Amino acid sequence: MSEWAPLIKRADDLLSRVEKLLPAAPPATDWKATAFRWRSRDGHGAIEAVRHVHKIRLSDLRGIDGQKKLVEQNTRQFVEGHPANNVLLTGARGTGKSSLIKALLNKYAARGLRVIEVEKQHLIDLPDIVELIAPRPERFVLYCDDLSFEADEPGYKALKVVLDGSVAAASENCLIYATSNRRHLMPEFMSENLESKRVDDEIHPGETIEEKISLSERFGVWVSFYPFNQDEYLEIVGQWLSYFKVNGADAEPVRHAALQWALQRGSRSGRVAWQFARDWSGRARVARGKS
Repeated sequence: MSEWAPLIKRADDLLSRVEKLLPAAPPATDWKATAFRWRSRDGHGAIEAVRHVHKIRLSDLRGIDGQKKLVEQNTRQFVEGHPANNVLLTGARGTGKSSLIKALLNKYAARGLRVIEVEKQHLIDLPDIVELIAPRPERFVLYCDDLSFEADEPGYKALKVVLDGSVAAASENCLIYATSNRRHLMPEFMSENLESKRVDDEIHPGETIEEKISLSERFGVWVSFYPFNQDEYLEIVGQWLSYFKVNGADAEPVRHAALQWALQRGSRSGRVAWQFARDWSGRARVARGKS
């Protein structure tokens, strides 16, 4: 044995050095949380808890009553264990697509709803995520924000497979909710219309267009969001000013300032209304502190 001792020691030293070069094992998931993010580093993925979740309420969202009703009904079916669909929310920026998902989590978290945010570059890990959450009792929405693809991106095919194109079905406790500014999730070009054919007075899209439509068609629920008109924008401003406990939200100087704020940004979106309300309420508090 004495002749093997130096060799065994060298092997132990070598293994110790190799172990230091290997990435650390991901921490165990804290399943007590209600919101999570998928993190992938050095080839290892993990579901990480979000410590500070945005506590927006459904009642805080104005001007999208029809959209709220549709998505909430689908979410309620899912939480209660009934059949429900994957959801694609599309339309103008800042109109409440992402906020609606956060508000639904706030309402249904106590009944077992959980949200896992998955960034576009990590969509290729969707099968791994589905496998990790399959044994859990909670109901998971895999949330993909501001989703769009260029041709041949790997995440495009991975999402397509998980939606319904794989031999292995997705688990019953998992749905995908995605937001996008593009209804078909991919750029569309004029040249693609040249592929369309006329058959018995009907227009049949070409293969390129059909391929782009095929992904969005895998979402069972489509919800469209539209830019707000002036009255809707001012109503949203009033809602957020009330949230910040600002008095006199209906006063003409406030309305005028809110419209000027929107004009400077070229948009009357809910996000712009939120930003104005934060600025106005902050200024009001500073002014009260000086008086």
